[in-house]
Amino acid sequence: MAAWDLSVTVEDLGADAPPITVSVTSDLHIGGVILKLVEKSQVKRDWSDHALWWEQKQQWLLRTAWTLEKCGIQADAGLIFMAQHKSLRLGLPNGLTLRLRACFSGPVFRTVLGICKMLNIRRPEELSLLRPVEEKKKKKDKDLSEELYDLTEVPLTSVSRPCLYNGMPAHFADSLKTEKVYKMLSVSQPAPAPEAIAKLYRPASVVDKAHIHSRWLDSSRSLMQQGVQENDRLWLRFKYYCFHDLEPKYDVVRLTQMYEQARWAILLEDIDCTEEEMLLFGAIQYHINKLSLSEPQTMTSSPAMDDLDSALQGLEVKLDGADSSPQDMLENLTAPELNDYLKIFRPKRLTLKGYKQYWFKFKDASISYYKSKEESLGEPIQQINLKGCEAAPDVNVAGQKFCIKLLIPAPEGMNEVYLRCENEEQYSRWMAACRLASKEKSLADRLFQSEVQSIRSFLAMQQTNPNTHTDDSMSINTHSLVSPRYSKKYKVKQLTPRILEAYQNVAQLSLTDALLRFLQIWQALPDFGISFVVVRFKGSRKDEVLGIAPNRLIRIDLGVGDVVKTWRYNNMRQWNVNWDIRQVAIEFDGNVNMAFSCVTADCKIVHEFIGGYIFMSTRSREQSDTLNEELFHKLTGGHEAL
Repeated sequence: MAAWDLSVTVEDLGADAPPITVSVTSDLHIGGVILKLVEKSQVKRDWSDHALWWEQKQQWLLRTAWTLEKCGIQADAGLIFMAQHKSLRLGLPNGLTLRLRACFSGPVFRTVLGICKMLNIRRPEELSLLRPVEEKKKKKDKDLSEELYDLTEVPLTSVSRPCLYNGMPAHFADSLKTEKVYKMLSVSQPAPAPEAIAKLYRPASVVDKAHIHSRWLDSSRSLMQQGVQENDRLWLRFKYYCFHDLEPKYDVVRLTQMYEQARWAILLEDIDCTEEEMLLFGAIQYHINKLSLSEPQTMTSSPAMDDLDSALQGLEVKLDGADSSPQDMLENLTAPELNDYLKIFRPKRLTLKGYKQYWFKFKDASISYYKSKEESLGEPIQQINLKGCEAAPDVNVAGQKFCIKLLIPAPEGMNEVYLRCENEEQYSRWMAACRLASKEKSLADRLFQSEVQSIRSFLAMQQTNPNTHTDDSMSINTHSLVSPRYSKKYKVKQLTPRILEAYQNVAQLSLTDALLRFLQIWQALPDFGISFVVVRFKGSRKDEVLGIAPNRLIRIDLGVGDVVKTWRYNNMRQWNVNWDIRQVAIEFDGNVNMAFSCVTADCKIVHEFIGGYIFMSTRSREQSDTLNEELFHKLTGGHEAL
């Protein structure tokens, strides 16, 4: 076979070095070309991390056994021989920027896996990389002085759970500098000055939020294929809001970064909350800041205790299944039920009468209501099945308003129903029952009592405490604890006592409990976990917003901001993408079909969100440490699936 010359640029020889020309034949494999290159360069070093990058085709030639002919390479191919791992500037949820070595040749999904292993963040499939929002030109000068924490020397570990030394992964314990960085990753950072917060990007509308979500990188393609260059800046963020298998003992960094992402979403008004909730968020932040500064992070634990903990956990799981005494079996046969007078309101029916009182019965994940207690033996006025419903709180403790907003699945979308309870006690029981029903569990479930308790303690936190001591009012920086909307609405003198009042209810919590409580309240917000994309539905002439949540898709009217329709994933039969016209089509149960094209984002981003959430729902505790990467790419990769 005739030999011909192939020119390859070797990146490590410098920008001015001429390309190296090697004599090849079409049946020579990629590995052979690399061997010839290394010999001809006459540079003695470790080339194992290097591979060939085909500039015109924007692809890596990683299959070293493939021949040049099979790859379609001819003499005019512009090949570059370069390292697969390069330096990357990574912005974390807590505002720190790290410089570290990341893989530029594998799919982004695998790159994130490597970064998370190094930073000791478990469940890396919940995170991804996105391009930062463009900063204003005025900030350019300041951006140059941005503090970078260099971790390029820290080796990428191959162990799934790194061994801990003094409470931190061994690869961070090598030097004082890396120890300091790990402490910054695992301990909440004090909030910046109000001036700094004012300069941060704040989405002003749903469309702004949609533009942020259009910046996610494609998980199935590499960084180089998406135009990311060495030393570029990317953000690492939680993308899928399904937090699986959270263990405070192992998840110190994950928990802290999750808290930071939640906290900034609230401070920058990326997610809406009521005034009461904002004050409570401010109080917990104040408490966390105080604890982070005062007490050293107690992450150290002895191996014996670790073993004991895991043994107890295993025992607990076994007991859960095996502990069925005759009394328990009898209780399960006669499933418990709730009976009470409540008020109901259905906004879909055009009525101005508001709430009406009925006698309610809750049994087997469904609610029935009757005109009165006496008529409860007969046929109910209506029975509502709550399986797969959404239960959101609509509560104002100070105003003694305890409502439950229920979104009930229906073929044409979701039906809204509001239940109004008389007091905290009644609300706690009914809200806990609705939450369990939404997860398809009955009142007989062991979680019922703990759910009631958790709701009670949450309500207790929102109560004002008359015995408030305002000794440390001078040390509170209210502008860094609440969003700008409330900073403008109230003076510091008004906000300080109110935050300290709320603080009295959380002052006893430990650092871990405070972080978990903050996340719990964040997850209970109605807009939690929704990513927005501006789309145009088939047959419509105007742009609308599609909200993508962990368990449903939401159609939102762009003009009014109202929810038009909701579709749940568990009613989804199939979805597909027409890549030529960039249109997503989805089919639901009951012959419900919908199709849309994307305006702000590539339809691959929507496809990846839907497939990603379906992938997240396949995870279980039994296989918590094994990640089915192939399934993830099948669900999210589309026609480019690996």
